[in-house]
Amino acid sequence: MKNLSLIINAVLAVAIVVLFVLVLSNKSNSATKHAVTGKDTIISGKLPIAYVNVDSLLLHYQFAKDANESLIKKQEESRATINSKAVQLKGEMDEFQRKLNNNAFLSRDRAEQEQARLQKKQQELQELDGNLSKQLMQIQQKMSEQLRDTINVFMKQFNKDHKYQLIISNTSSDNVLYADKGYDITEEVTKALNERYAAKK
Repeated sequence: MKNLSLIINAVLAVAIVVLFVLVLSNKSNSATKHAVTGKDTIISGKLPIAYVNVDSLLLHYQFAKDANESLIKKQEESRATINSKAVQLKGEMDEFQRKLNNNAFLSRDRAEQEQARLQKKQQELQELDGNLSKQLMQIQQKMSEQLRDTINVFMKQFNKDHKYQLIISNTSSDNVLYADKGYDITEEVTKALNERYAAKK
């Protein structure tokens, strides 16, 4: 009877040890597979962060290309306007100098009036050049803000499933010294942005 009691106790003790080992083993496997992020869990130990190479994005994002093309067109139009008026003014100034050298003006007052008119025209041209440059800077700033807002709004939509806890920009002038290629989502983001832009056109 005593032996039977000892055997039962021994079997129970082994069963408890086996159960204990199995429970600890499951907890250990679960901990290695999942890391708690506060909201969800991430699999296989990869951090829930990503980066976008902004230089590459701007190079391939159609909205950025269109905005840049539009700005270049406006710059060319402004330059053409200024150059055309500058050529016209130079012709008038050369004509004035020719008349002055040949004493073609009827009076000194008439020559001074023409000189004053040309100086005023030159001043107006300089002002026009300044105004056009200022307008171009404002247009460029507005386009940059539009582009930034478009990308920021899109990134919130892109990450609506909270797959990433942090998405950073990585450009040549940023502080990121090294970033593993596995965290680069530039191509995926650019493709999605272009699809959305094409749908809105």
